[in-house]
Amino acid sequence: MDTMSHIVSLCKRRGIVFPSSEIYGGLRSFYDYGPIGLAIKKNIAAQWWHHMVDLRDNVVGLDASTIMHPKVWEASGHAAGFSDPLVDCRNCKARFRSDKQPKLPADHIVKWIKNVAHSSTSTSTSKTPQRIPMETPVGERGYVCPECSSTDLSEERHFCGMFRTFLGAIDPIAELQEGLKSQEGVSQKGMKKLTQNLMKSSAYLRPETAQAMFVQFGNIQQSMGLKIPFGIAQQGKSYRNEIVVEHFIFRSCEFEQMEMEFFCEPGTENTWLDYWCKERMAWYHRFANHKDHFRLRSHDDDELAHYSKACYDIEYLYPWGWDELEGVALRGDYDLTKHSQASGSKLSYFDPHKTNPTTQKPGYRYTPQVVEPAAGLTRALLAFLLDAYSTETITTPSGASKTRTFLRLHPTLAPYQVAILPLIKNDNLLAMAGDIAQKWRNLGMILSMDWRQSVGKRYAKHDEIGTPYAITIDEQSLTDNTVTLRHRDTTQQERLPIEQARDFIHQHTRTYSPGG
Repeated sequence: MDTMSHIVSLCKRRGIVFPSSEIYGGLRSFYDYGPIGLAIKKNIAAQWWHHMVDLRDNVVGLDASTIMHPKVWEASGHAAGFSDPLVDCRNCKARFRSDKQPKLPADHIVKWIKNVAHSSTSTSTSKTPQRIPMETPVGERGYVCPECSSTDLSEERHFCGMFRTFLGAIDPIAELQEGLKSQEGVSQKGMKKLTQNLMKSSAYLRPETAQAMFVQFGNIQQSMGLKIPFGIAQQGKSYRNEIVVEHFIFRSCEFEQMEMEFFCEPGTENTWLDYWCKERMAWYHRFANHKDHFRLRSHDDDELAHYSKACYDIEYLYPWGWDELEGVALRGDYDLTKHSQASGSKLSYFDPHKTNPTTQKPGYRYTPQVVEPAAGLTRALLAFLLDAYSTETITTPSGASKTRTFLRLHPTLAPYQVAILPLIKNDNLLAMAGDIAQKWRNLGMILSMDWRQSVGKRYAKHDEIGTPYAITIDEQSLTDNTVTLRHRDTTQQERLPIEQARDFIHQHTRTYSPGG
């Protein structure tokens, strides 16, 4: 079983991630985050917010609606250009994006490792479509089906990546269906009216959180009295109707983002791009066990979005290879300019203390340049789970060998700071544990009080969800107010007075780590 399989199994077993609507067969590419997954995700988001907003005087927050005026998406270019080239394989019926397939020479010998692996496990009675022989001419397309290597492919067609919805008391789809069902049919005039109603009530779930920060630029700048340079940050859900969903929560149709738009004076944008690349890499390294599994990669010219002057990807070494975790893009003045033109509103900045470089007169009005660090919260969760996943062989008290699995999560990302464990289910021990738990919760500590199963199984459970410390309360604790402190990563234990154990845990698991 590979690492991803272990992670997926662990996520379900320990309440981190479940398939959405699983009792009804699940819903493709949608996931529910259980108690432990939600806690870790909230901690990642809190650390990002603390670093990007709380520690800075020039970055403020926004929580915008997930449905915006349709003209927002027309002005931004999403309505016309937010689409992917969709191709169907006529051999195996797979559906994929052609722009994500490797381009190969026409006479290239195609070698798909996963096809070989699949063939070795298939039986003669398998209903899987026939795999194409290993030597396959690529043909004029320059690519083949990623599932079966076939060149028998449909024409490319554009697929809209935004989820459409409808606003208003009348469902235009139902209205259209009723019209089509009627015995008289629908006249050309009637069809035109139904189509107009459909388009008039259409809206979209946002495919990104960024546009609201551009649209609200003027309101936020004026209401908060902000001076350039400044940033607007936002966290929240976005929706993309992906052709291909893959790698568990890495690419899904509903996901969460952590984005910031940083507005700066023209001529300073490259300095700020370099600054934010370094800041964001340092943030990931702060929580990583394997810093070399994170890297910064500059986009080639043919990778740049139409609005982007430059872009860097922070990539993580996932089990399938290097892939995007966060983008730090120089968006220029594209978005503010487009929304200003489309809405007729001024989305510019006036600095009375600057000289206009064109006229050489006092006062400088300009459209700010924008640097955008845009991170995926759900991708960050997956990356930190993979980074923390650890196994080791240990020897049990009986002398047998056993594999121990634990998540070596940074203490500030862990779902609990400490587990409080009465050694046995005893009224006196439970009462003492409950008293300690209440006092520590009143101090702001996030903890789990757990008395079910043997203490060894409870240790194992908390190791697997990443709880960094455990406090065990036994009969001796009742007489001398000492407890046993257990360390997740080493399994080492030490006897300490309760207050000393509390101070140690608080120091090492503060909500925000030293340095932000």
